[in-house]
Amino acid sequence: MNTGKDAIYSQPQQVGSFRFDQNVAEVFPDMIQRSVPGYNTIVDAIGQLCGTYATDNSVIYDLGSALGAASLAASKYIQAKNCEIKAIDNSEAMVKRCQLHVQAFKSATPIQVICDDLQNVDISNASCVIMNFTLQFIPPEERDDIIAKIYAGLNPGGILILSEKLKHDSQQGNELLIDLHHEFKRRNGYSELEISQKRSALEDVMLTDTFEQHQTRITTAGFSDVVRWFTCFNFASMVAIKS
Repeated sequence: MNTGKDAIYSQPQQVGSFRFDQNVAEVFPDMIQRSVPGYNTIVDAIGQLCGTYATDNSVIYDLGSALGAASLAASKYIQAKNCEIKAIDNSEAMVKRCQLHVQAFKSATPIQVICDDLQNVDISNASCVIMNFTLQFIPPEERDDIIAKIYAGLNPGGILILSEKLKHDSQQGNELLIDLHHEFKRRNGYSELEISQKRSALEDVMLTDTFEQHQTRITTAGFSDVVRWFTCFNFASMVAIKS
């Protein structure tokens, strides 16, 4: 599918809050590749994890599915029988493009694309739940309840795969990681103006937690183990296992 180059913040502008609108949907693959270190590795490993943990007759939820990269990766690896993937996102623009990707891919595991807020979704009979850079956009006061709801809807032995941009617990360490990430973006062709304006747009929208905050939230919900399997700069992915 044709996608454009991300130039949303390339010109001086009055910067509003970041939104997953039509403009972002059109350039999202380029934006995510140039902004998130290790994104392809993360997505492929999500597929592998779902292939390992998906069980017959269960549901795989992709919460905040965007254009469906994680859902498609999961569908490629799942061997369990009679599974269904539910790809859920509250951006109509993202959902429309996700549906086109799913139709073009012709997955062996059926993918149902749903436009809704994940807070409204009933999670049940789940073997895997994916939140790939999603929780960071949810209001902090709602995060504990969401993780608790996911835990309740997972079958024993099921997993939550959670990828997040992290905040370091010291200012010095946090600034170091931010500097490394900004250099990553420069090397991928973003200008100082683009980096600055994108940061302003995300300032009040993407509120990050430390790994320790995530770990506490996950274990409080009841998960028996939290494995941080990927880290690059201030980006990480972890797997929470329900006994």
